[in-house]
Amino acid sequence: MAAVKSFQDLEVWKLGRDLRRRLYDIAKGLPAHERYNLAAQIKAAAISLTSNIAEGFGRYNYKENVQFCRIARGSGCELMDHLTTCPDEGYIPTAQHEKLGQELETFLRVLNAYIKAIGPTETSFNR
Repeated sequence: MAAVKSFQDLEVWKLGRDLRRRLYDIAKGLPAHERYNLAAQIKAAAISLTSNIAEGFGRYNYKENVQFCRIARGSGCELMDHLTTCPDEGYIPTAQHEKLGQELETFLRVLNAYIKAIGPTETSFNR
């Protein structure tokens, strides 16, 4: 595995970036009456996936990094809810919703693993 020199090297950030692109496409395709409601919420939560990972990485403190990752995790869960609205209202097909839901679940699993990796080890609590 290559050394991580930037947040852009993180696999979780890369997954979030791919998701953000697809989520923005969905937001752009929503009906005009949803552009300032659901679309804006989807875009805000989608950008939060990557921006909070980046900001946490830049803090150089595991507690702050973990906190920003938790915010990104909350945004991922928020997106799951917003995406549920899309097929309910007929904005996207159920199959597209299910695929994006699976991708969000993968993102959240990788994010949880990243949080665990950057957190303190058991020995650091014993000091």
